Amino acid sequence: MKPVPNATSLRRAPVQRRSAERLTRILDACADLLDEVGYDDLSTRAVALRAGVPIGSVYRFFGNKRAMADALAQRNLDRYAERVTQRLQETAGGAGWRVAMDAVLDEYLAMKRTAPGFSLVDFGNQIPVGTRNRDAEPNTRVADRLTDLLSAFLNREPDDDLRRTFLIAVEASDSLVQLAFRLDPAGDEQVIEETRQLLRAYLARSLD
Repeated sequence: MKPVPNATSLRRAPVQRRSAERLTRILDACADLLDEVGYDDLSTRAVALRAGVPIGSVYRFFGNKRAMADALAQRNLDRYAERVTQRLQETAGGAGWRVAMDAVLDEYLAMKRTAPGFSLVDFGNQIPVGTRNRDAEPNTRVADRLTDLLSAFLNREPDDDLRRTFLIAVEASDSLVQLAFRLDPAGDEQVIEETRQLLRAYLARSLD
């Protein structure tokens, strides 16, 4: 079973397997409906109907659709980290940071193209935002997760300098990937390749 989102994004964290499975169905339904109707027309009632659960089950976990989308964003980040980890485990030792960065970008693009609801929510950047502190910014959470994930692979200390480097890389690549998908629903390959080269040029200063 896929891990459920961090408990901080839920009204109540599931304890029993049955409850966790119900939460998974709710988030799966939310993701599918986002692709079909968009965020503005998403409703908790429609999610409950699609998931085959009572509306009270949705409200047991989420106060509103924004909280549900936040939880989906957290699950997306967890699944993304799993995919990157799997790629790195399949990579021969000593392959270098460029191979790791290709895995980071490629797995993001794969989710962008195939994961239900991802194009509207991703890791939280697309959700209508209220006031966020620095640690709640989606790109900051992504950069911190990648720093913790990649530091051992890169044989680097996950210090503030490395976190700042990855945050800048994430912010830059996020903007460029969004551009690529505005130009082409499948992702403009030339913009993606330019993004890859930009990341390599920037990261070489710190990682070579």
